[in-house]
Amino acid sequence: MEKRKLLLGTTNKGKIAELAEMLGDMDVEILSLDQLAPVAEVAETGSTFAENARLKAAAYASAFQLPTLADDSGFEVEALDWRPGVFSARYGGDAAPTFPEKIELLLSEMKASGGGSRAARFKCAVAFASADGKIVAETEGTVTGNVVESPRGNNGFGYDPIFVPDGLVHTFAELSSAEKASLSHRGRALLQIIPYLRTFLGNLT
Repeated sequence: MEKRKLLLGTTNKGKIAELAEMLGDMDVEILSLDQLAPVAEVAETGSTFAENARLKAAAYASAFQLPTLADDSGFEVEALDWRPGVFSARYGGDAAPTFPEKIELLLSEMKASGGGSRAARFKCAVAFASADGKIVAETEGTVTGNVVESPRGNNGFGYDPIFVPDGLVHTFAELSSAEKASLSHRGRALLQIIPYLRTFLGNLT
């Protein structure tokens, strides 16, 4: 019997690897957007992570008629009035096209702000849509910590090299994927939604 399919609404290889590992014990075939026919990227026009996650899950589920899991996440820094937030992936625009450049910009802006706080947080919203594009489950996860003065570590992606979660001394990029998944914002959001995925996908025939 053919395995049930679950689409991950992203082409971000780091997210795909992280999501696939957390969902690895589910008896489903996990697909990503780059395995399917080209489709227009969904514009992240929402003002919150939750709105963007809903937009992506609903649009990709409708386009491919597959149950779809999508997320939106970002990095927020107190010294920058909790920016970049929903603009984390677009932070710095054309002047900072890569994450090492975005990190360099963020650290320089923190220094220029004159604020003493290094507090930061990662936030993630996850939305799950049925094959007809209806949102049927949503969760959110947050992890708090601090920004280090310079990047450390080669694992992870995005802003991971400059974030140390509360209670630890290592950045996300210095942790193994399993260690990060156990306490990350995305991991926390996924752990809440996995029981629902098991029930929903298990009821499909």
